[in-house]
Parts: sequence; C-alpha cells; structure tokens
Amino acid sequence: MSVRGDFWSIYREALPILLIALGGGLFAGLVLEGILESVDRFPGLLVMVPVFLATRGNVYGALGGRISSGLHQGLIEPRFEWNDRLVNAVIASFVNGIGISIVIGVVTWGALLVIGWEVAALYELVGIMLVAGVLTSIVLIFGLLALIFLGYKHGYDPDNLVGPIVTTLGDIFGMLFMLFAIGLVEVLV
Repeated sequence: MSVRGDFWSIYREALPILLIALGGGLFAGLVLEGILESVDRFPGLLVMVPVFLATRGNVYGALGGRISSGLHQGLIEPRFEWNDRLVNAVIASFVNGIGISIVIGVVTWGALLVIGWEVAALYELVGIMLVAGVLTSIVLIFGLLALIFLGYKHGYDPDNLVGPIVTTLGDIFGMLFMLFAIGLVEVLV
C-alpha cells in the first residue's frame, strides 16, 4: 500500500473513535463540574484529578499495546479466553492501576502538607483514589479488551484504537467513579 493509502486507512479508522473521544471528554468535563462541589470538603481533590486520569491512560495504554501486539503476532485470539499472556497482562495492569491510585492519594497528601496547603485527611484521599481506581480498572480492562477484540474482528487495526479507547473510557469512567468514590467516602466518614 502507498504512503497515501496508509494515511487514509489510518485516518478512516481513527476519525470515528476520535469523535467519540471528543464527546467522552466533554462528558468527563461535565462530571468534573459535579466534583467541584466537593473540593471544599476534600482539599487536594483537584490536584489528584489530572494525575489520576493520566495514569489511567499510562497503565491501560500499555495493556492495550500488549494486546494489540499479541493480536498482530497471533499470540492472542480476539476473544475472552484463558490465555496466559492475556491473563498476565490483565493482572499486571490491574495491580499497577490499583497501586498507582493509592500512591496518588499518598503523594498528593504529602506534597500539599509540605507546601503548606490545606489538605484532606490521608485516609480520605487514599479512600477516594482506591475506590475510583478499582472501579475504573475493572471497566477499563473489560471495556478495552471488548472494544479492541470487536474492532479487530471487523478489520480495524488495534493500534489505531487503543489510544482513543483508553483515554475516552478512562476520562468518562474515571470521573464518574471519582464522583461516586467522593460520595461514598462522605457517607462513610
């Protein structure tokens, strides 16, 4: 295929998912508006939002890259089945996603203390991050795999799908589950 043909193929496959990602990003922004009410109750909350969303992309983008490579190499079939490579990648991503969520809460708390800003209790920030991290990890793992497998079966290159899928699912569900986690921590505390 020519360079021009490659370009149009990538563009044709990526454009629809990028438009969906745009809508997802706008929705996540609307959810962020709902979180702003909780900023006074949990100082430091807004500091965690961009870090939390970025780490969703980092952790699950790596998972998507592994799955995409496995599909291209024929090491993974595009279906949910027991495959050691798939299971190991999923477990590693889940553990990384949860671990980094806890680290975000702890580091945010410590950094705000060091610079002398008001900050919520450590257990509140870690609790919010833990709940949001677990829930987004579950949705991102299954959502990412389902959409990559579906796209691959329909002839789409998973390399063109991973980035937009991860960022869109991460933004939408990251913000929704963070809002849920805030409500849960408010009720429990």
